[in-house]
Amino acid sequence: FPSPGNGYIEGKELENFFQELESARKGAGVDSKYDDLGDKMKEFMHKYDKNSDGKIEMAELAQILPTEENFLLCFRQHVGSSSEFMEAWRRYDTDRSGYIEANELKGFLSDLLKKANRPYDEPKLQEYTQTILRMFDMNGDGKLGLSEMSR
Repeated sequence: FPSPGNGYIEGKELENFFQELESARKGAGVDSKYDDLGDKMKEFMHKYDKNSDGKIEMAELAQILPTEENFLLCFRQHVGSSSEFMEAWRRYDTDRSGYIEANELKGFLSDLLKKANRPYDEPKLQEYTQTILRMFDMNGDGKLGLSEMSR
Protein backbone atom coordinates (compact mmCIF):
# COMPACT_ATOMS: atom_id res chain seq x y z
CA PHE A 1 0.00 0.00 0.00
CA PRO A 2 2.70 2.57 0.67
CA SER A 3 4.16 4.37 -2.33
CA PRO A 4 7.58 2.94 -3.11
CA GLY A 5 10.25 4.47 -0.93
CA ASN A 6 8.17 6.71 1.31
CA GLY A 7 7.61 4.24 4.18
CA TYR A 8 4.09 5.24 5.18
CA ILE A 9 0.42 4.93 4.19
CA GLU A 10 -1.62 8.09 3.72
CA GLY A 11 -4.55 9.53 1.78
CA LYS A 12 -5.86 7.26 -0.97
CA GLU A 13 -3.39 4.51 0.02
CA LEU A 14 -4.89 4.50 3.52
CA GLU A 15 -8.40 4.38 2.11
CA ASN A 16 -7.43 1.45 -0.14
CA PHE A 17 -5.81 -0.27 2.86
CA PHE A 18 -9.07 0.01 4.82
CA GLN A 19 -11.19 -1.20 1.92
CA GLU A 20 -8.93 -4.24 1.51
CA LEU A 21 -8.92 -4.87 5.26
CA GLU A 22 -12.70 -4.63 5.44
CA SER A 23 -13.07 -6.98 2.48
CA ALA A 24 -10.74 -9.51 4.15
CA ARG A 25 -12.65 -9.24 7.43
CA LYS A 26 -15.99 -9.84 5.69
CA GLY A 27 -14.47 -12.78 3.80
CA ALA A 28 -13.40 -14.24 7.14
CA GLY A 29 -16.90 -13.79 8.56
CA VAL A 30 -15.96 -10.94 10.92
CA ASP A 31 -18.73 -8.38 11.31
CA SER A 32 -17.88 -4.72 11.53
CA LYS A 33 -19.37 -2.49 14.21
CA TYR A 34 -19.14 0.39 11.72
CA ASP A 35 -21.33 1.05 8.74
CA ASP A 36 -19.21 3.98 7.63
CA LEU A 37 -15.62 3.33 6.54
CA GLY A 38 -14.77 6.94 7.40
CA ASP A 39 -15.68 6.40 11.07
CA LYS A 40 -13.52 3.29 11.20
CA MET A 41 -10.59 5.16 9.64
CA LYS A 42 -10.92 8.04 12.14
CA GLU A 43 -10.90 5.69 15.13
CA PHE A 44 -7.99 3.74 13.68
CA MET A 45 -5.95 6.88 13.08
CA HIS A 46 -6.72 8.19 16.57
CA LYS A 47 -5.55 4.91 18.09
CA TYR A 48 -2.48 4.12 15.94
CA ASP A 49 -1.16 7.37 14.44
CA LYS A 50 1.13 7.93 17.42
CA ASN A 51 2.76 11.09 16.11
CA SER A 52 -0.54 12.52 14.77
CA ASP A 53 0.87 13.28 11.32
CA GLY A 54 -2.09 11.79 9.43
CA LYS A 55 0.06 8.93 8.12
CA ILE A 56 0.61 5.35 9.24
CA GLU A 57 4.33 4.70 9.17
CA MET A 58 5.74 1.19 8.89
CA ALA A 59 6.80 1.27 12.56
CA GLU A 60 3.23 2.18 13.54
CA LEU A 61 1.85 -0.56 11.30
CA ALA A 62 4.19 -3.07 12.93
CA GLN A 63 2.59 -2.28 16.29
CA ILE A 64 -0.85 -3.08 14.85
CA LEU A 65 -0.01 -6.46 13.36
CA PRO A 66 0.27 -9.55 15.54
CA THR A 67 3.88 -10.44 16.32
CA GLU A 68 3.62 -13.55 14.16
CA GLU A 69 2.77 -11.44 11.12
CA ASN A 70 4.81 -8.29 11.52
CA PHE A 71 8.07 -10.13 10.89
CA LEU A 72 7.48 -9.27 7.22
CA LEU A 73 8.23 -5.65 8.05
CA CYS A 74 11.71 -6.70 9.21
CA PHE A 75 12.55 -7.48 5.59
CA ARG A 76 11.53 -4.01 4.49
CA GLN A 77 13.69 -2.44 7.19
CA HIS A 78 16.77 -4.55 6.40
CA VAL A 79 16.50 -4.54 2.61
CA GLY A 80 15.66 -0.98 1.65
CA SER A 81 16.94 -0.67 -1.91
CA SER A 82 16.69 -2.78 -5.04
CA SER A 83 20.45 -3.35 -4.99
CA GLU A 84 20.22 -4.66 -1.41
CA PHE A 85 17.32 -6.85 -2.50
CA MET A 86 19.35 -8.33 -5.38
CA GLU A 87 22.32 -8.90 -3.06
CA ALA A 88 20.04 -10.78 -0.64
CA TRP A 89 18.55 -12.73 -3.56
CA ARG A 90 21.98 -13.91 -4.74
CA ARG A 91 23.04 -14.79 -1.20
CA TYR A 92 20.00 -17.02 -0.53
CA ASP A 93 19.60 -18.58 -3.99
CA THR A 94 22.40 -20.94 -2.99
CA ASP A 95 21.93 -23.38 -5.87
CA ARG A 96 21.79 -20.50 -8.41
CA SER A 97 18.56 -21.88 -9.84
CA GLY A 98 16.96 -18.46 -10.16
CA TYR A 99 14.41 -19.45 -7.49
CA ILE A 100 14.26 -19.36 -3.72
CA GLU A 101 13.13 -22.83 -2.70
CA ALA A 102 11.59 -23.56 0.71
CA ASN A 103 14.93 -24.55 2.33
CA GLU A 104 16.60 -21.37 1.01
CA LEU A 105 13.65 -19.27 2.16
CA LYS A 106 13.90 -20.87 5.58
CA GLY A 107 17.56 -19.81 5.79
CA PHE A 108 16.65 -16.29 4.75
CA LEU A 109 13.88 -16.03 7.36
CA SER A 110 16.13 -17.50 10.07
CA ASP A 111 18.82 -14.89 9.37
CA LEU A 112 16.23 -12.12 9.18
CA LEU A 113 14.71 -13.06 12.53
CA LYS A 114 18.14 -13.31 14.16
CA LYS A 115 19.09 -9.88 12.81
CA ALA A 116 15.85 -8.43 14.19
CA ASN A 117 16.41 -10.14 17.58
CA ARG A 118 13.12 -12.01 17.30
CA PRO A 119 12.98 -15.34 19.11
CA TYR A 120 11.74 -18.35 17.15
CA ASP A 121 11.88 -22.11 17.21
CA GLU A 122 11.94 -24.67 14.40
CA PRO A 123 8.12 -25.12 14.21
CA LYS A 124 7.64 -21.32 14.09
CA LEU A 125 10.30 -20.98 11.38
CA GLN A 126 8.55 -23.67 9.35
CA GLU A 127 5.23 -21.85 9.84
CA TYR A 128 6.76 -18.56 8.66
CA THR A 129 8.27 -20.28 5.63
CA GLN A 130 4.92 -21.80 4.65
CA THR A 131 3.16 -18.47 5.26
CA ILE A 132 5.54 -16.64 2.92
CA LEU A 133 5.11 -19.32 0.26
CA ARG A 134 1.30 -19.13 0.56
CA MET A 135 1.41 -15.35 0.29
CA PHE A 136 3.88 -14.94 -2.56
CA ASP A 137 4.11 -18.19 -4.54
CA MET A 138 1.62 -17.07 -7.17
CA ASN A 139 1.96 -20.10 -9.46
CA GLY A 140 1.98 -22.66 -6.62
CA ASP A 141 5.24 -24.35 -7.61
CA GLY A 142 6.61 -24.33 -4.04
CA LYS A 143 9.36 -21.82 -4.78
CA LEU A 144 9.65 -18.09 -5.29
CA GLY A 145 10.72 -16.59 -8.57
CA LEU A 146 12.34 -13.16 -8.67
CA SER A 147 9.08 -11.43 -9.59
CA GLU A 148 7.19 -13.21 -6.79
CA MET A 149 9.83 -12.42 -4.18
CA SER A 150 10.14 -8.78 -5.21
CA ARG A 151 6.47 -8.28 -4.26
